[in-house]
Amino acid sequence: MSTKLSRRDFIRFSAAGAAGAMLMPSTLVAATQNSARKTGANDTINIGFIGLGQQAMSLLRSCLAIPTGVRVVAGADLYDVKRARFEKRVKAHYAEAKQRVDVKTYERYQDLLARPDIDGVVIATPDHYHALIAIAACRAGKDVYLEKPMTFTIYEGQQLIEAVRANNRILQVGSQQRSSAEFLHVAGLIREGGLGNIQRVKVYVGDPAAPIPYDLPEQPVPAGLDWDVWHGPLAQKFHFNNDLNPIISATDEREKVWGAWRWYQGLGGGYMTDWGAHMFDIAQWALGKDDSGPVEIIPPGFSYHDHLTYKYDNGTVMTQQEFDGKKQGCKFYGDNGWIQVRRGEVLASDPAFLPKASASDDVPYETNVPHMQTFINSMRSRRDPNVTVEIGHSSCTVCNLGNIAYELGRPLKWNPIVQKFMGNDTEATSRLHYQYRAGYSL
Repeated sequence: MSTKLSRRDFIRFSAAGAAGAMLMPSTLVAATQNSARKTGANDTINIGFIGLGQQAMSLLRSCLAIPTGVRVVAGADLYDVKRARFEKRVKAHYAEAKQRVDVKTYERYQDLLARPDIDGVVIATPDHYHALIAIAACRAGKDVYLEKPMTFTIYEGQQLIEAVRANNRILQVGSQQRSSAEFLHVAGLIREGGLGNIQRVKVYVGDPAAPIPYDLPEQPVPAGLDWDVWHGPLAQKFHFNNDLNPIISATDEREKVWGAWRWYQGLGGGYMTDWGAHMFDIAQWALGKDDSGPVEIIPPGFSYHDHLTYKYDNGTVMTQQEFDGKKQGCKFYGDNGWIQVRRGEVLASDPAFLPKASASDDVPYETNVPHMQTFINSMRSRRDPNVTVEIGHSSCTVCNLGNIAYELGRPLKWNPIVQKFMGNDTEATSRLHYQYRAGYSL
């Protein structure tokens, strides 16, 4: 792969830029697919949920908390117990509110997308299904709230951008921190020059994905779960274990267990994508790199580098490492001092850098932060939300580049504009995507 921008690449990326210009927020219009329902500014918006696990339950609370103009009318999941739980909770909510809403559930997401009365979908499936379902939703004329990390591979992100823009869809990535006061303050301070030139950034997210333990036993697949279809496009078949996809019981305690698929190679990206999609996202935003990215990625243990290191074209260096305790967050060092941010916490070298104190509460994060409301507002206005498909792809790319560097154990040179590895690096290029199993394609 050439390090130079070919004429074909120039034309392709120029066309993409032109398409983006034509789809500026002020001119974004509804798609004309047969399955799309045109809604006015005051019409009630019908939402369907695809993937009904633990994260979906948090997002459901957020959606149901929107006071007016939104109805949750459908849910889809391959696990019958999750479908029953979802239906029970939605019906209980509307019964308490004395509202009459018909709620239906489906085993296959395709049946939900086929409904012409559904305006938008919330996708909270395992990561390997994100791109496949989101692209199908765009083609079906649905707007999309897509959980992070936006896609499983860098190539999938590129394809999803095309689908969103070609079908004139609204897509909001579930990076709720961009709608949270502490992160808004820190990113604003840095972007406005409050810290001066940013020399380095520490971002702590955690470890990359690990191989599935040999002692993780095979267990019987629950009767109501289609384990084969759960794999979706994955070429490798994994045996079922409760840790990978927790069995839901009648008690609330089991519902607090996260599916361990996210921590293992072949199924997820580990903390690098699970928390990286949040914290690297904030770092990129604050550095003004949403439309760009790092140009070099160096894994720990190589030369004098003790931590995964990202280098940007302006000289800023970002490392993935712990700081002030093992908790996810970002710490920025500039000419004028430092500031660090975590959920619910901002610390700085100078009190002048701190935000004004605000009251805290025990409301779950996804419900307390108005990220879902931003999505609904964008659906009505046909203006892009605060975390667009392009932003989600840029942040997700940083996560995936880090995992590729970890896997290969050597530095990578990356061109963030044309999204290619430099120096004819075919080994790294092969990690941009994987071969879907038969019957699945984007």
